[in-house]
Amino acid sequence: MYKFAHIADCHLGAQKYPELKELELRAFKEALDICMAEEVDFIIIAGDLFHSNLPDMGVVKEAVGKLSQVKEKGIPVYINYGSHDFSPNQTSIIDVITESGLMKKLFNARVVKDEQEREQIQLIFTIDPKTGAKLTGISGRKMGIDNSYYEILDRKSLEAEDGFKIFVYHTSVKNILPEYLIQMGGMDIKRFPRNFDYYAGGHIHKRVCEDKLEGYGVITYSGPLFGGYPRDLEISAKGEKRGFYIIEYDDHINSCADLKFHPLELVKYLYLEFNADHKNSTQMNEEIKKELERRKNQGEIEGRIIVLKVRGELSSGKTSDVNFQEVRKYLKEASALHVSINYHGLISREYTEIRVKGETVEEIEENLLLENLKNIDLPLEELNSTNGKELATRLLKILRQNQKTNEKKGEYNLRILNESLSVLGLEDIIK
Repeated sequence: MYKFAHIADCHLGAQKYPELKELELRAFKEALDICMAEEVDFIIIAGDLFHSNLPDMGVVKEAVGKLSQVKEKGIPVYINYGSHDFSPNQTSIIDVITESGLMKKLFNARVVKDEQEREQIQLIFTIDPKTGAKLTGISGRKMGIDNSYYEILDRKSLEAEDGFKIFVYHTSVKNILPEYLIQMGGMDIKRFPRNFDYYAGGHIHKRVCEDKLEGYGVITYSGPLFGGYPRDLEISAKGEKRGFYIIEYDDHINSCADLKFHPLELVKYLYLEFNADHKNSTQMNEEIKKELERRKNQGEIEGRIIVLKVRGELSSGKTSDVNFQEVRKYLKEASALHVSINYHGLISREYTEIRVKGETVEEIEENLLLENLKNIDLPLEELNSTNGKELATRLLKILRQNQKTNEKKGEYNLRILNESLSVLGLEDIIK
């Protein structure tokens, strides 16, 4: 009997609030502590261990310290890049850590030709020395660039391989997404190789397990260890457990029943939702105030993450008349650990503020770019609509980079110029 852990979407370094930073790190450390206590044979991290390719070094230090303890126990950690911690232009912190021997990257491929002389990507298996398990997979890339890998993937060689096999991926698979996530699109499972025992997924911040697709083994998303985006906090506050899987097997995994989910009980939540329909701004303020006072008196605020959501249409008064600053102040004074307020769905008959929706800075930027591109008639197809948004997003990511420590101004300017030209495909023209 063997045992392995499936972890994904730790997003270390994502948080700007100290209290959430601490929870983010605690989640990672507790997960690895459980893995060591359970004496797993190996650990899989299916992408986005870090929130960026070069995260805060303090966060890296904490993560490396815990990974060192895991290595001392003789437990190998296998990892793929996620869409956040990969960079096409720079070395990722994942590269540095794997070079130290604390983790091993799974994505290992070569280009071959098929019978029609078409190029294919052929993945190379990593064999776990203790269990003999054969692991491979494809790393995640931003904006679905990894889709092109799946399009030319040599599936036949992967399917023909015998033994216990695990495929590690970091992308959305539309065939197994819950209803409310279908709109985000995704890849068809047919692009995945068949005949694998376990498919360890990352990228989707929701726990999913599917074992009824013919030709495929158990296909899973473990979900995030903590999940600090406002959307994640809301889902957690509504009762979704966050954690990871530990799987025991002999020579096969039969169904989702073979998986054991380990929830991480790091903090308590309180979810509050208010409907503004048929109420004016004064009534809305009063309703929120009374409910918060009631919850405080019941001891449901202190030490918790409070997620407050207001939506609907005010009958009169501006949306800005609903005093969310006062709400936040009241909750913090009542010793709430963290306060997340969502009023994107609040509008008013009298006045409606124009907003571009998005949970993260990246989403807001992408939506702004897309909306503005719709109003511009550009002669080049590469600059229109989705293509233009993707190009502008990649360029914006490069241009917002800060000067590195000990990097001279001239070196910084040259680096930004070269990376920008590379994204635009102009490096050869300038030369």
